[in-house]
Amino acid sequence: MTADKLKEILQKGEGIEYEFKTSLFELNKDAFESICAFLNRRGGHLLLGVKNDGTVEGVMENCIQNILNNIVTNANNPQKLNPPFYLSTQVIDYKGKKVIHVYVPESSQVHSTNGKIFDRNEDGDFDISRQTEQVTQLYLRKQTTYSENRIYPYIKLSDFKGELFIRVRTLAKNQRSDHPWLDMTDEELLRSAGLYKHDHQTGKNGYTLAAVLLLGEDEVIQSVLPHHKTDSILRVENMDRYDDRDDIRTNLIESYDRLMAFVRKHLPDKFYQEGEQRISVRDRIFREVIGNLLIHREYTNAFPAKLIIEKDRISTENWNRPHDNGVIDPLNFSPYPKNPIIAKFFKEIGRVDELGSGVRNTFRYYSIYTPETNP
Repeated sequence: MTADKLKEILQKGEGIEYEFKTSLFELNKDAFESICAFLNRRGGHLLLGVKNDGTVEGVMENCIQNILNNIVTNANNPQKLNPPFYLSTQVIDYKGKKVIHVYVPESSQVHSTNGKIFDRNEDGDFDISRQTEQVTQLYLRKQTTYSENRIYPYIKLSDFKGELFIRVRTLAKNQRSDHPWLDMTDEELLRSAGLYKHDHQTGKNGYTLAAVLLLGEDEVIQSVLPHHKTDSILRVENMDRYDDRDDIRTNLIESYDRLMAFVRKHLPDKFYQEGEQRISVRDRIFREVIGNLLIHREYTNAFPAKLIIEKDRISTENWNRPHDNGVIDPLNFSPYPKNPIIAKFFKEIGRVDELGSGVRNTFRYYSIYTPETNP
């Protein structure tokens, strides 16, 4: 968020997507009520260092890091926020004062804080924990909006590809040596990742579509989604059909590997040194492109996702529910995960980074790589 965008929000005042908190020297005790409400409704922006009337009081500079640490710690503590959720924070300089911006996307899950469920409207945050009908409707809305939450009560643990659990734990360990998945059983890992849910409409429990897509056996994925596939196509000489193609109909972990292999096979890499370390600009760009291709997608739609390499351009095609249109400005945009559970899983295994970083990284390395993109 830029200072100009902050000024625009301050002039509009608080609303269903904006909440102001003073937080002069510490995080407000009710800050996570707003975070919980944003997650449960349609997302929003929490601005710390701002009074209710929009006056910027600022956050004391020597308290900023402690507040940021408090947000991250509590967001990952299931006793404070359940289920935990990764939050993106930013410190904004505004007229000589510091404002902390916490971006909270809409979640595909129902969250509680300190054991209470909060929802949001124009007037603020509301505790609906004891409102059985409202809580039920909240669960149903999440399940309808986010198809990754669709429950399959007859899917069994044996329907998942066993060797993938070993691979996933190894990838998670590479990100964090004490990752909690390392000491969990396969079933505990699936539940911890939010891949096992309760259907509030039918009363049944089961593994979700996200679980099947991430770790399911190929025949199980095809039985659940017969149309599921990702096409990688090279079209340089034969423009009517293709020069090479990989028709991918497997889980998302191995789909990622095959897409990256296709890119490495047909696109050159460029020597580039960042500091004292040599990096692959090609891999940096397409790690983000492929991650987005697999994560931000409506899997119930039969339209196949595509990665197309042509002589003078590289393009992707994907079906999803856009929340805006037009050219993306990497310095001023709000990322919106289409499949938050799948996105979070990919983050745990190091396939994606912080929400929104993919766009910034793609723009950053694009100008370095483009002179040599033609295969």
